[in-house]
Amino acid sequence: MQMMTGTPSTASGPRRADVRSSALTTRRLVVAILFVLLFAMAVRIPLDTDTWWHLRAGERVLADGILTTDPFSLTRGGQPWINHGWGAQLVMVLFTRLFGVEAGLAYYTAALAVAGLVFVYLSCDGNPYVRAFVIVLAAATAAVFWSARPQMASFLWSAVLLYVLHLLKWRKVNRLWLIPVLMLVWVNMHGGFSIGFILLGGFIVGEILGRMFDRANPNVITWRRIGELVLVTAVAALVLVLNPNTTQMWSYPFRTFGIGVLQQFIQEWASPDFHLRETWPFIVMLLGVLAAVGLSGRRIDLTDLVLVSGTAFMALYAGRNIATFALVAAPVLSRHVSAFLEGHGWRLGPARRPRGAALALNWTLIILVCLGAGLKIAATLEPRTVAAAVTDALPVEAAAYLNRVKPPGPMFNTYNWGGYLMYAAPDYPVFVDGRTDLYDDEILGEWLDAMNGRGWQDTFARWNIRLVVIEKDSPLAALLRQDPGWRETHTDRMAAVFERAA
Repeated sequence: MQMMTGTPSTASGPRRADVRSSALTTRRLVVAILFVLLFAMAVRIPLDTDTWWHLRAGERVLADGILTTDPFSLTRGGQPWINHGWGAQLVMVLFTRLFGVEAGLAYYTAALAVAGLVFVYLSCDGNPYVRAFVIVLAAATAAVFWSARPQMASFLWSAVLLYVLHLLKWRKVNRLWLIPVLMLVWVNMHGGFSIGFILLGGFIVGEILGRMFDRANPNVITWRRIGELVLVTAVAALVLVLNPNTTQMWSYPFRTFGIGVLQQFIQEWASPDFHLRETWPFIVMLLGVLAAVGLSGRRIDLTDLVLVSGTAFMALYAGRNIATFALVAAPVLSRHVSAFLEGHGWRLGPARRPRGAALALNWTLIILVCLGAGLKIAATLEPRTVAAAVTDALPVEAAAYLNRVKPPGPMFNTYNWGGYLMYAAPDYPVFVDGRTDLYDDEILGEWLDAMNGRGWQDTFARWNIRLVVIEKDSPLAALLRQDPGWRETHTDRMAAVFERAA
């Protein structure tokens, strides 16, 4: 990287043509290496239990069509169910058909993660080195969110939406017509489409504030453009009905957010635990934005302020929103880091086309990086490694016992394993799983009480429970071991299976 002070000289026409050619310049090499390594980093073994119910639902959708009632549970079987992630579930199934189950799910996660980061990169300012630094930090921040679930579609579409807004504000390119199309796809892939309207609302509020209090800022869009954006947002809200659940999707986000047990019990809905190292990149990014804005000498744009502060609050309220903060904060961080560097006279010199040994070295580096990334991915997805990791995280042995012995149900199971049991032991309707919007506070509250040893006999009698699959060290497991009406028929290092005594 060549650094120089002062204003870079203007390149001649032939020089510019040279730079725009297909030569693998150092800057292009940096970008290529960045995204190859990000893809390798994002490939991970699918261990989230919710992954598996999404996969089973996708297979059922592929076989029988879009589901509108629940076919998988004991407690809600046959009742209306909003399967908002059906589109992403089909994509997940497609990846598993192409690459195998675990590898396909890993590639699905990595592909959507990297695609989202590409749009973030395009939204950033500064030279490739500044952008690469910011993207790496954003990836480390958002990675806590990445798993093989339809929520990866929300990660990608959030990045696309922010890029469309970036084009409007910072490049004066109007692509607002894409927003209703984007929301139409989004509502058929994941219930996180509500994030899109939060981002649109924050952008509109920020631009209105800019018109009122920052009129000298040339990047504030006009009142006419604000009006167009409001109209487009209204159209985007209207097209949400074009999905299998029609108008129910208008209220779906509010219904999910109102589930009390979800707020109290589900980890990703809780505030981040900053004692866990995976949350530290979020702290670094949040403090980094504050430091960069303070040191850059550039006044923060009011829309940037609204979106960063709003998504920071969301992330502090619920850890699942950390990835949205990373998408919003990365371009803002890049703008102010670039302004700081330029203010201190640090600018890149004109790009030079590599020739001879330099060009050969660049190609050698990218080939070596691709080979290294391939080896890392192969090591991650090596079958014995995958089997060991899955067995460590999920009740594989308990599911195998159910499939082999076939004890009589109905089954009571722990929430944490419901999604996996739905996929791995499909003959047993689950008591609960990760579809919190389906079970609501009524069933989730009843399940939580039973797991803690409160009123479990009444719950078991109500649902005629004859089979229990739970954590072996749970309070309910201890109670069942003391009850002569139950016998422990299987125990492994994580799970216990109890059957009602004859």
